[in-house]
Amino acid sequence: MGMSTAQSGGVMPGPGRPRGFDRDAALRAAMYLFWEHGYEGVSISDLTAAMGIGPRSLYTAFGSKEELFRESVALYGNATPRPMDRQPTARGAVEAMLRERVEANLDPETPLGCMVVLAATNVTPDNAHVRELLTELRAADRADLLARLERGIADGDLAAGADLEAVASFYLTVLHGLAIRIRDGCSRADAQRVVDNAMHAWDSVAAPDPARSIVDR
Repeated sequence: MGMSTAQSGGVMPGPGRPRGFDRDAALRAAMYLFWEHGYEGVSISDLTAAMGIGPRSLYTAFGSKEELFRESVALYGNATPRPMDRQPTARGAVEAMLRERVEANLDPETPLGCMVVLAATNVTPDNAHVRELLTELRAADRADLLARLERGIADGDLAAGADLEAVASFYLTVLHGLAIRIRDGCSRADAQRVVDNAMHAWDSVAAPDPARSIVDR
């Protein structure tokens, strides 16, 4: 038996929005649902119940389940703390990123963990493009971090021979791992100890790469 249009996230025409429809509030409700249960863990009926609208109104306002997810991810991204540019050093920027993301991921007013890490970890082949969307967003985070590390070299607070790709990989792995640990129920103290240990490793992780230094000569 094939999936219905609503189940597959396809477009369905319908009447206009219900009287009193608050699109922003409905979108936020959808975001929380996707964040908590993942893209494939949420049905159209789950969404309409949380958003307080009918299926036809959902499709009229948002186009499809996938488009609703994309808008939800954009809303999440706009609310995610981005403290790196406020810090005077690359080390401070990385530490601020980790600590502020921990606090955001533990916010009692929202689902635990990071939506961009958790909402499409496992999807069917038909929804691979949904997983790719979050992969692209994580790649954008990596690009932002690399740009901040490059600024650290230009400013002189990070060694010119540091392997920036390796530094970014290490700290993003810590960041994404913390999102999973927080979803699993680790405490704030435990999560912040992980950040403590990650920052104790800074001098080693960000040290000049001897092989790179030889090549640069």
